[in-house]
Amino acid sequence: MISPSEIKNKAERKYLSFLQSIIEKRAFEKLEIRGDKTYAKTSLSDFEKEVLLLISQSKAKKGVGYTLEFQKVKTKYVGTQDLPTAIYFETEADFLTYLDKKKEVESFRLNLEKIDFAFPELKNWTFQNPSKIVQNQDHWEAILKVCQYFKQCPKPHLYIRELPIKVHTKFVEQNQGILKDLLEILISEHLNVEGKGFEQRFNLKYAEPQVRFKVLDKAISDYFFGGLDDLSIPISQFENLKLPLQKVVIVENKTTLYTTLTLPNMHNAIAVFGSGYRVYELRNAAWFADCELLYWGDMDVQGFEILAYFRKYHPHTKSVLMEKQTFDQFFENDSGTPTNIGFPPNLTDSEQDLYDLLKINNWRLEQEKIPFEYVNQYFDSIE
Repeated sequence: MISPSEIKNKAERKYLSFLQSIIEKRAFEKLEIRGDKTYAKTSLSDFEKEVLLLISQSKAKKGVGYTLEFQKVKTKYVGTQDLPTAIYFETEADFLTYLDKKKEVESFRLNLEKIDFAFPELKNWTFQNPSKIVQNQDHWEAILKVCQYFKQCPKPHLYIRELPIKVHTKFVEQNQGILKDLLEILISEHLNVEGKGFEQRFNLKYAEPQVRFKVLDKAISDYFFGGLDDLSIPISQFENLKLPLQKVVIVENKTTLYTTLTLPNMHNAIAVFGSGYRVYELRNAAWFADCELLYWGDMDVQGFEILAYFRKYHPHTKSVLMEKQTFDQFFENDSGTPTNIGFPPNLTDSEQDLYDLLKINNWRLEQEKIPFEYVNQYFDSIE
């Protein structure tokens, strides 16, 4: 026999479809709960306890809630008994009072009216997302203010906290999820489709990633940066950097960047901190095409996968200090991290051979394991 707790669970599962019926302006129809049609207990006293418990929580006892209909049924162990053969909520009030949702539904109806009035084009969204209307029930006035602003000014080019909207200064930041859902629909023709973050996608200013680089030519450092040689600038500025450069060294990790601080003076050259897979952020530096581009990463599968990935955007990139001779000289039997990538493209034959060796044996030689003296001699030789 179905229990009161099971009735509650089944009623709660019908709640979202009930909200959808409000959106579709359908009148409430008797809402049935499917129950057990058989009874397997052998004890008559257990049977009577279960029936009494079921009745005690019903509309017949409480005035609201589920209604029970009984029918005499012959059972295997306790003879012919009255069993509940129908369980249903007769009215909307019965259903909502039982779930303690009356106030929530009142709020839902008011918010739905506000949304429909402001933006009829969100009709399909409201039907598909009634739970989000409920989850944000205290914020719809502010949400709609933000949406109305973006509808009127779809490309603000301001920081979030500069937006002239009469909402809490942190409101947009704290409610990006629901705002993204709505703005994707409301200003779809104005989206920055390549933007991944909220600010980029909706044409807002944002704190850009910084590119850190070391100027390896003292003359450039003195002339352009007043002697400064270790710098960080926003990615958009780096993409438009105008320096007399002939060589750029991309290094994978921060420790290696510190190593470049000890490099001898290299004419018309800088070293850039690639930060592992964040090297992707350098994809739009078009001026790289006019430079000799060198990549120095760890000798493990990830290091070569990052190199292959970087070459997708800058095909002329050459690897340095990532060859078998250096690996054999300084390898200390360190283990690497397994990879799921099958065959990275854009590697030379010798790079692919070393990659396969590292992958099969799960080996790693990190950049910092290569002595400074060896690194300096290497860059001296290619200068």
